[in-house]
Amino acid sequence: MLGVILGGIWKLLPSRFRLLIIRATQKKFTASVGVIVTNPDGKVLLLEHLLRPASGWGIPGGFIDAGEQPAAAARRELHEETGIELENLRMLRVRTVGRHIEILFRADSRDRAKVKSREIKSLGWFGPAEMPPEMSAVQKSIVEKVLRGEFD
Repeated sequence: MLGVILGGIWKLLPSRFRLLIIRATQKKFTASVGVIVTNPDGKVLLLEHLLRPASGWGIPGGFIDAGEQPAAAARRELHEETGIELENLRMLRVRTVGRHIEILFRADSRDRAKVKSREIKSLGWFGPAEMPPEMSAVQKSIVEKVLRGEFD
């Protein structure tokens, strides 16, 4: 009976108040995309990012905008940061890191990448044995697995 009464009250509340109540009582998450992009030589694109904590080097990507689909965010981020277009974009996995959701993709590109964003210091195409030593071990492991075909 109490549930029915509370449900009725809930429905009477303006939607913005319901949203405020939900946000106040639920954990908040941020969401981003990361893309392991390979070129025709089988090398992976890595960016030296100004805003990464610890190591600046890692896979390209960024935050998903409100209302944006993850695949569209992946394409947008790569184009904004490097000017490249993605081919054969496919999702690899979704993982949570604390209160953050990361959606990882794999794609190919034949385009020449250039630094197009003030957030990026430099970029390069790297083979498995050439990755920057200061790159995070987690991202290195993911890239190595992709290059070995473990996600295919």
